[in-house]
Amino acid sequence: MAQTTNLRNRISGFEPIVMGDRDIRANLTTDGTRLALAVWHRGEPVLSDAGLGMTIDGDILGGNCVLRGHTVTDIVENFEMKTGKAVGTHRASHREHRLEFHDLATEIDWALVLRIAADGLAFRYELPAGDRPVLVGQELTDFPFSDSHRTWLLDYQTWYETPRFGSGIRELPPGDYGLPILVTGSGDSHLLISESAIDGRFSGAHAAFTRGAAGGRFGLRTADDELDIPAGTLLPWRVLIIGTLDTVVRSSLVDELAPPTQASDTSWIRPGRAAWSWWSSQYSGAYLEHQKRFADYAADRGWEHVLVDCGWDETWMPDLVAHASRRGVQVHVWGAWSDLDGPEALRKLELWRSWGVAGIKVDFMESEARERYRWYDAIIAESARVGLMVNFHGSVIPRGWARTHPHIMSYEGIRGAEYYVFYGTPLTAAHNVIQPFTRNVVGSMDYTPVTFSAPERETSDAHELALGIVFESGITHFADEVAEYEARPLVNAFLAEVAPVWNETRLVGGTPDSHVVIARRYGDRWWVGCIATGEARAVDLDLSFLGDGDYVAWSIFDAAESGLADRTELVRSGGRLAWDLPRNGGFVVLFAPAGSELRRASARELRAAPSVTPSVQTLSASRITKLETSAGAELRLPPGWAATEGTTGESGTTWDLVAPASFDAGHVAVVSVESRMAGDPVPVVSHARVFATLAPGAIAISSLPFLACSNAIGPVERNSSNGGGDPRDGRPMLVASVPYADGLGVSAPSSVSYYLAGAAARFTGSVGVDDETPSGVATASIVGDEVVLATFTLRGGDRAQGFDLDVTAVTILQLVITPVSADETHIDWAEARLQVTGD
Repeated sequence: MAQTTNLRNRISGFEPIVMGDRDIRANLTTDGTRLALAVWHRGEPVLSDAGLGMTIDGDILGGNCVLRGHTVTDIVENFEMKTGKAVGTHRASHREHRLEFHDLATEIDWALVLRIAADGLAFRYELPAGDRPVLVGQELTDFPFSDSHRTWLLDYQTWYETPRFGSGIRELPPGDYGLPILVTGSGDSHLLISESAIDGRFSGAHAAFTRGAAGGRFGLRTADDELDIPAGTLLPWRVLIIGTLDTVVRSSLVDELAPPTQASDTSWIRPGRAAWSWWSSQYSGAYLEHQKRFADYAADRGWEHVLVDCGWDETWMPDLVAHASRRGVQVHVWGAWSDLDGPEALRKLELWRSWGVAGIKVDFMESEARERYRWYDAIIAESARVGLMVNFHGSVIPRGWARTHPHIMSYEGIRGAEYYVFYGTPLTAAHNVIQPFTRNVVGSMDYTPVTFSAPERETSDAHELALGIVFESGITHFADEVAEYEARPLVNAFLAEVAPVWNETRLVGGTPDSHVVIARRYGDRWWVGCIATGEARAVDLDLSFLGDGDYVAWSIFDAAESGLADRTELVRSGGRLAWDLPRNGGFVVLFAPAGSELRRASARELRAAPSVTPSVQTLSASRITKLETSAGAELRLPPGWAATEGTTGESGTTWDLVAPASFDAGHVAVVSVESRMAGDPVPVVSHARVFATLAPGAIAISSLPFLACSNAIGPVERNSSNGGGDPRDGRPMLVASVPYADGLGVSAPSSVSYYLAGAAARFTGSVGVDDETPSGVATASIVGDEVVLATFTLRGGDRAQGFDLDVTAVTILQLVITPVSADETHIDWAEARLQVTGD
């Protein structure tokens, strides 16, 4: 429905424009020098005299302007959410006002678009039409509040990881603050300021607070002072969520305002729960067996995912994918944004997906500038194309991308549990309590909760457990060492019951300064989490949210002496439950309808993997290789490869694989073989590896792919010493003060295998203890097809020992380091070469 009103121009401006209804009403006025917006919620003022306008091509618009047209349109949209406070179908119903202005000083025509919804309003500026880009400067939007108001916010930082805190406007110092910002209104009304619908045409905004005589103003400031933007473009939405605290917490307005998704198939997107080892062991991403243990724990809990952080090696990642897939667990891998910057680097995503990897965690973006948003555009598009879920860390906050790009599972944008690791700084209970009222309102939040072993933790055990319910994330990464959960039987049992997604969310108690009680529903069961800040208190829970009927309630809470206790009881909707909380305490409750099963979690069953023969081979001279797989299996090919399905018989299916011209000497291709069970979204995966034939000449082993590898401390390093536990943290190799230009840096014990397929004639080089571990002692062995070809005893300070070995007809060459002393020992396989004759 559209209604158009042409209003008479006035030299001094225009009559006040009234928009909205009883619940949310807005007035737009002008005094001839500026546009001003006032907003009421149920008759109570929540915003007055907010300034509007923008700067384009150096001119200020929004001063002395006249209204040329006012169009009203009802916007009704249905859309699906894969993550968030309520997955499934959402219905957005907004009344949109398009106000066309003519600026008298510049003779420029421009527009303000304002929408009013049941839970707030939003507005955006429309740039003037034309045939050339418009240079957009800082906008004039600002929001005034009196000293009687209170606000909850954080000091601005482009990755949003400073603590959130509450402050009276009177006490708030001038400075830059990050969105979203919550402010009290009159009565029980609150207002949350944020933004929506940002892409690579724009940059993100924050709020600059300035003092006034009896209050202050939050002025929006964008990261780029000026941007050239196509004429006629609609700028991002400035979003005001308005209502009670329950309305604010439950709001989906930021998502409703975002562009609809263009994705036609979202069946592969799988939110849920994940095991994650980095928090408890920062170098654990380098160890296959460690990751298998976490994948097995996820499967035993019935969880969906395991996240492998920094240090993982492409040699063994397909093996982890295969191992996890047999239990229905999907693997996500970490990467730094700078390693995925540009078209060539982004091709890694297709490669990782070809192994069966399901998602990526991308880190360290740390910018609100348009340049970085254009990077976001590129990686979002490519990850969607290849079918990878995405978790952004060191990132901006959500701006509605969960609707536009449903494969985005979560964002950090919060001071989360990693701060225990980086700085040993306890996360305060006050900081935690504020999040559901602010940061988590606008989208998923990867805090990585439930860390019982956090040093100097001030939160109680039940508070820590409740974070897994109170905080929403598309994938919730439970961060502690799995042995910590297993040592707490109540925790182990409850975490298995936590739902993978939520159908409904409600705030059922609390304020940002005291405590928060969040109720979330999945199916016919409800989960309630409570966290509190400050002194011991009693918390009373009204059970009206449950609906009709009786329920069985299983609650876990802080025991009087220490640790956790639980109780199970029959309750009825409309009744009440109460808990006595210790300082910074909490509790969780699981409700199930009486007569139904309360605890329903079960381990994921082990499934048979598809067969593939041969599992390792070299590419033929024709660039065609053959595989035989289980009947009904499908292939997932590396980039550039092609496959033709041959015959299918009782023994399986044959395939002809064709390598691309770019597949050259020194390369390896991993072919994934997938089989699917009806109704199961996760295929079971096996892999075959195809190695390119070695080219004639002397080949540095540091340039070749591994068949297999393991290392005591961090990954095997190429062309540097082992260093520490992080990738690429070594230094130039040095043995007895003699430098070496290339080789492998390892630490004892270590094993590195190469697939030679009989192509090499000799293996030459040196091996010794790197000077970074001068007291180390170890044994080095060179093994060909399980036969020891040479053994060396190595001591720190000794010169490297040379070798020149006949490896004719050797298929698998293995370099093994065995520790002798208890001291950490780093070994350099220095300037090692394979001599290939080409015979």
